Formats: sequence, C-alpha cells, structure tokens
Amino acid sequence: MQTILETHPLQEAIRQRTAKLGVVGLGYVGLPLAMMYSRAGFAVTGFDVDSAKVETLSRGGSYIKRILPEEIAQLRAEGFSATSNYAGIAEMDAVMICVPTPLDEHQGPDMTYIESTAKAMAPHLRAGQLVILESTTYPGTTEDVLIPLLEQYNGKGLMAYRDGRDEKECFHVAFSPEREDPGNTSVERADIPKVVGAPSELTRTLAGELYHSIFKQIVPVSSAAAAEMTKLLENIYRCVNIALVNELKLLCLRMDLDIWEIINAAKTKPFGFQAFYPGPGLGGHCIPIDPFYLSWKAKEVDFSTRFINLAGEINTSMPYHIVESLVAALNDRGKALKGCKILVLGIAYKKDIDDLRESPSLTLIEILRKRGAEVSYNDPYFAHVGHGRHYDLNMSCVPLEDLGAYDCVLIATDHSDYDYARIVKESQLVVDTRNATSGILAANIVRC
Repeated sequence: MQTILETHPLQEAIRQRTAKLGVVGLGYVGLPLAMMYSRAGFAVTGFDVDSAKVETLSRGGSYIKRILPEEIAQLRAEGFSATSNYAGIAEMDAVMICVPTPLDEHQGPDMTYIESTAKAMAPHLRAGQLVILESTTYPGTTEDVLIPLLEQYNGKGLMAYRDGRDEKECFHVAFSPEREDPGNTSVERADIPKVVGAPSELTRTLAGELYHSIFKQIVPVSSAAAAEMTKLLENIYRCVNIALVNELKLLCLRMDLDIWEIINAAKTKPFGFQAFYPGPGLGGHCIPIDPFYLSWKAKEVDFSTRFINLAGEINTSMPYHIVESLVAALNDRGKALKGCKILVLGIAYKKDIDDLRESPSLTLIEILRKRGAEVSYNDPYFAHVGHGRHYDLNMSCVPLEDLGAYDCVLIATDHSDYDYARIVKESQLVVDTRNATSGILAANIVRC
C-alpha cells in the first residue's frame, strides 16, 4: 500500500491500535464493520439515530439474524458501545458513515440520510479527523453533498483537506464503497479488496491505512467519484446480466426450453461466461437501486443510459410475469385467482438471510392481494412483516401445516430450511420461481 508520511500521527495511531473509531449507521453494513475493527483491537463506538437498535446492542441483543447475541456480548466486552448522541463524534479519530441511500418517489437518489448525518456530525468535527462515506451513491456525492455540508455546519471554519491547505485547519474526507453480500459464506470479509478514493493523496493514504488494518488488499483510485462509480459499475453489471437471463427465461418458456438446464450447461465453459440466474425480481439494497443513481446523474450531462433503463424495465416486470404464470396455472385447474388461498414461501430478497429490502416477494404479495387472492406467507426469518418504505402488509408468518388447504404454494425465496419434496407432495399446486424443486418430478409443479 502506498504511503506518504510514515510518521503521520493518524497513521501511527492506526498502526498502534490507539485510534478511536466511530461507525455511523449500525445496519447490515455498519454493525459487521464495527465488529471487524473491534476484533482487530480498536476502540469502536457505534452511532445510530434508531434508539431501538442502540438499546438492543446495549443489552447484548442482536437485530440481525446472522449476528448472534453472543457475538454482541463479546463485542461489548471488547469495549464497543452504541449511542444516539452524536456529541461523541468529537472523540473519534476516524468515522465511517454507513447509512441508507434509497430512492425517492421519483426514482431519484434520496440523500436524506447522508444529509442529516452530515449535519449532525459537523458541529463535533475537529481538525485532523478522518471521515469516510461507505454508502452506495452516485458519482459526486462525496464532493458535492457530504463535504459542503460538513464544511458549512461545523461552525469552526474547518475545511476538507486538499493539496495546498494547512492540515491543522482541515479534516479529511474519503469514499470507500461497502461490498457486503448478505448470506455469502464463501468469502471472508477480510478477503474482499477495499476500494478507496479521496480528494488528496494524503487523505487516500490515511483511509487506506485504516482499512488495511482489517482488509488484506486496498485498491486506491484517483478520486472519490471514481470510487463511487466503481461501486455502481459492480452492481449495474449484475443488474444488466440478471435482466438478460430473465428475458432469456421468458423466451425459453415460450420455446419450451429449460433455462436452468441451459445455464448449467453454459457455465461449464472455463472462460468468457459467468452464470447469472433468473428469479421473481430483484431485491436487496444495491442491485434494484444503484442503476437508477447513475441514470439520474447521467441526465446532468445529457446522456441516456438506455441499457440500464431497459434492464430496469425487464427486472421490475418479473413479479407481474410470475403472477400471470400463477393465474394461468390456476385456470388450468378450473380456478380463478380471486378468492384463492395462496401461500408465499420466503419473503427475504434472497435465500437464508433476514433482509426484506426491495424484496420481490413483497411486490408479489401486494399484486396478489389487489387481484383478490387471500395471501399468507411463511419465512423462518420473519415472524411478522409490518410497514416499510414501499409496503404496508401487516402479516404474520403461518406454520407450514395443512399445505393442501391452499390453492397454490408460491416459492418466492428458496430458503435451505424448506423440505421441498414434502412441500410438493402435500400441496395442490406449487409455482416455483427459483428452481427449488429441481429434480422433483410431479404434475403439480409449475416452474416459471
């Protein structure tokens, strides 16, 4: 890793593990990051405006299923504390911001969380501190949104460090995109390379030093905007390829071909091909949202992101295709959707995680309800689903019992906990959107 000042005080504090670190936003990104730094020997404080999260952590509990209460207890024993009081920012040597960046009602970036965080932090900043934004966002957010707010609201005349400025009157600001993949147990977090961009080489080096204390490889880029764009490229790449395979699935259904068989055959090629899989729609915080950040930003330079827009159209149409396939399957059995009892299996956005963000299952439930179906759900990770940014369901998980009482069981998320052979055997009709029933031969299965 590149180094500028071997004797820089913040570098030395990081190397000696005496630097005090803050993590703002204790969700799926921030809490695991705080745990990594704590385990590496740093004193870590978590900040979150959600008092329920702070209270849960303070009593040794966990609100993320893959993080056990015992791990939180160990974290607290290592010195970690959580608070909603941003005054503690003043004591931190480095602060990493991991807050949500959703879309607004017009499919544009919602910077509310970044803006409110910046304004809350700014009065407590001091010279020499390092602030790093990890939230996925559009190119220019660090330079055009975060830095101006931190400079405007600190009330001390402090500026973000740039070459030529007196560091004694500045704080440092960098961008390093999170690369979380919930449910992925094949890659250790420390093995995921960390991209870092900043307005100056010194700031980039300091941020790289901080991340190098827990990540094995640092990937420096020329600017914060380049790092922001890197994250969008990664997720748009996935979005476009998922859209491609979703469209090919529709074509294969029309041609009476098995898209899953075809993908499995294609991925045996040892070069030039990466397997992507179709499904009922996109979920998670990144892939359904990130492309729209870039589409929105591209309009500023009079550029139309046609490929991205088309991919978005295909992916957002998939829940409607699933419902039409379900309707056709019911019609074949002499039933209309209205009044039918439908059981949706899995409402997390992907298998074996407790994350509802942008889950296509929620859209499926809403569409089915609007068309008159009586909808229930089962998911081992969610006992209840209430109200969110884009849904208002107020439902409770039902047990996997008396499956024959439902007109259709819809497999929306293929959790490993499910006994699919039993589900098929006991159900009148199974509509499988994830190929979860592969290898099971039964007349009551419709794969779509």
